[in-house]
Amino acid sequence: MLATVLFTDIVASTERAQSLGDARWKSLLNAHNEVVRRELIRFRGKEIKSLGDGFLATFDGPARAVHCALSIIEAVRALGMEVRAGVHTGEIELEESDIGGIGVHIAARVVGHAAAGECLVSRTLKDLVVGANLRFADRGSQYLKGLAEPMNLFAVSQ
Repeated sequence: MLATVLFTDIVASTERAQSLGDARWKSLLNAHNEVVRRELIRFRGKEIKSLGDGFLATFDGPARAVHCALSIIEAVRALGMEVRAGVHTGEIELEESDIGGIGVHIAARVVGHAAAGECLVSRTLKDLVVGANLRFADRGSQYLKGLAEPMNLFAVSQ
């Protein structure tokens, strides 16, 4: 099926966990998870799974996914955290309680190129949200691990 896939990732989570210690890190991580889940509900996203230091979610609308990602990035700053996000729209495979397929792989690779506090999107997604009141900064053509052809990526803001 066609879906928009969002990956989030807490920046420097291992270093932060080590400096805070397990109990304080768990408390901060729980607060982060509450924020992410609240924003997913607000923007009608579907949580697929928590990844320990991030989330995988799907949306039936690309603009809502981007607005959700930007909202998450802003909201977790109040917790003293930075996250990065990657969003792509493409074909995915539905599994019992998970998703797979090249669309998921692309979104995972896109988030890997994002800087702290940044939401990166694929060219595919950018083209789908024309008129959604979003601004894009070209991050150039990037080789994503495992893909034969480079893909244009864009940093997005409101």
